[in-house]
Amino acid sequence: MLELICPLCQQPLLSGSRQWVCANGHSYDQARQGYLNLLLVQHKKSRQPGDTPTMLACRQAFLDAGHYQPVSDRIGELLGAAGPHQLLDMGCGEGYYTARLQQQLPECAIGGMDISKDAIIKACRRGREIQWLVGSTARLPVADASLDAALSVFSPWSWDECLRCLKPGGQLLLVGPHGDHLLALREQLYDSIHPTPELIKALPEGLEIVNDQTLRYALDLTPADLASLIGMTPHGFRSSPERQRTVVETGLTGLEVAMRMVLLQRS
Repeated sequence: MLELICPLCQQPLLSGSRQWVCANGHSYDQARQGYLNLLLVQHKKSRQPGDTPTMLACRQAFLDAGHYQPVSDRIGELLGAAGPHQLLDMGCGEGYYTARLQQQLPECAIGGMDISKDAIIKACRRGREIQWLVGSTARLPVADASLDAALSVFSPWSWDECLRCLKPGGQLLLVGPHGDHLLALREQLYDSIHPTPELIKALPEGLEIVNDQTLRYALDLTPADLASLIGMTPHGFRSSPERQRTVVETGLTGLEVAMRMVLLQRS
């Protein structure tokens, strides 16, 4: 299991039957679904932070159909090469990548964390052998220098928190869109395409890039899959419903996945 800490005082959390307690007496109940909520009310930016239920349902349908399985396979290859023992998937959503990592790395203690309780409730259905947490990447509820690896797929991360939690030699894998990612879809949904932000703008001291690659492959999607793809992304609320319907009804050619994957290592 991961080495968890109290979000109030940062003391180690010890588990009982259904309750986690620190030395200062702060306690946290494990939900009947199996997750542990370590997101304090004062650290929420909204009443229900994270993705909406519609986005989560669309993402689960799209991912479970296997369209991003090559992405998941490559993540497992990159993180599995070093043989990690403690791994945290930061911003895991409904748990697709986390659950596949657990299958790829059965000897590794894996945790999946998201700021959305709705997402984690869905994730719990993927397996009780994973440590599911509600928490924020701005305040990771794990002990200093306790992680061999951390993963962030299309999710925010904190350099300071990653440096604090990774062991010396520990690895951080960042996965995000290349400028070509789903370009054919974006060209149909918008009049003009904004540049894709850089995955890494400035590398902090203490981390070095050990692998930087872009995974590319074509997608051929049914109308239902296209609707799920649009609905699981910000395009679902940023683009016009009329254009979305047109894309779903007429289909797309030349749709390509282009995922940038940067593997960093802590010195």
